[in-house]
Amino acid sequence: MKELALKYGCNPNQKPSRIFMTDGELPIEVLNGRPGYINFLDALNSWQLVSELKAATGLPSAASFKHVSPAGAAVGLPLSDTLKKIYFVEDIDIDDSPVACAYARARGADRMSSYGDFIALSDTCDRATALLIKREVSDGVIAPDYTPEALDILREKRKGTYNVIKIDPDYRPEPIERKQVFGITFEQGRNEIRLDDPALFENIPTANKTFTDDARRDLIIALITLKYTQSNSVCYVKDGQAIGIGAGQQSRIHCTRLAGNKADIWWLRQHPKVMNLPFVEKIRRADRDNTIDVYISEDHDDVLADGIWQQFFTEKPEVLTMEEKKAWIAQNTKVALGSDAFFPFGDNIERAHKSGVEYIAQAGGSVRDDHVIATCDKYGIAMAFTGVRLFHH
Repeated sequence: MKELALKYGCNPNQKPSRIFMTDGELPIEVLNGRPGYINFLDALNSWQLVSELKAATGLPSAASFKHVSPAGAAVGLPLSDTLKKIYFVEDIDIDDSPVACAYARARGADRMSSYGDFIALSDTCDRATALLIKREVSDGVIAPDYTPEALDILREKRKGTYNVIKIDPDYRPEPIERKQVFGITFEQGRNEIRLDDPALFENIPTANKTFTDDARRDLIIALITLKYTQSNSVCYVKDGQAIGIGAGQQSRIHCTRLAGNKADIWWLRQHPKVMNLPFVEKIRRADRDNTIDVYISEDHDDVLADGIWQQFFTEKPEVLTMEEKKAWIAQNTKVALGSDAFFPFGDNIERAHKSGVEYIAQAGGSVRDDHVIATCDKYGIAMAFTGVRLFHH
């Protein structure tokens, strides 16, 4: 198959629409549903991310994509009981499925942003992963293969219309890529840089020059995630998964703040008060996620006011105070941070430190590198200048 007609482009008024190959055949097969223009943009970008994560770490990987940027990305490490609880996967046995663990992490890190996601899996989708996917609000999934049982489960989703795409894992695109904007064709070499190269971590200008093996793995995950995130972008990673991604901001400090706030929310969801919220029986998953997000925020009265809390809880929870939140966030440690370009000022490091960042990988090359280095040294942060920029548009 050389081309596939689509219902419409980014918006319903943008017709006609199709995907096609100038030479050769499309490396994908639609096994179910009718993916659209944005679905394919998410599918093909997210597939590149997870296949690179798998190649770099040797671990099955997953991504949760929304509007051509990852909401979450992770490798298939086992989940603690705490993570199983805050990701709401306690009722499905995923311990023997690394790819299911990867998706549980990718989806669970930022459930608000992952609502209605497109999923990418580096490995064959198995039964456990399909069961996780089936109950979430999602637009589709791309993977190199599916077990027969997994495919049957996914074909039942959304009354049989759920988008399931199979991709040839051996497909390699041409080294030159092109796109059109306003009738003008842009051409460039594909970004084929390897981000698991040990040389990327050799230039360490900070006083602390120690990166643990886990820190290097997490920094690689951050950099690969950023390679497929709309710029400017910053990514916080801990224990093999992105916990905060700031995408598409004009100011880098805004990226750092946005991603840091998401990392803080991820950590706050593990606070005992949040984990033990007394939800009413059979609350919808989206309502529960929204309620947790508001409860953690400064707008907590929106779900705790009299006459309102009864919609969500069996009894009125105590407020999670600002002092409690600050004390809990201060306990987060060993977070890795990647940036798709240099940090221009030390204010980014100040913000990162507040969310437990101890390791940083960034391009370097700012006229204020001295200030950035000094701020890292102030907190004992180890930082590598990779010399690599990872803009993606």
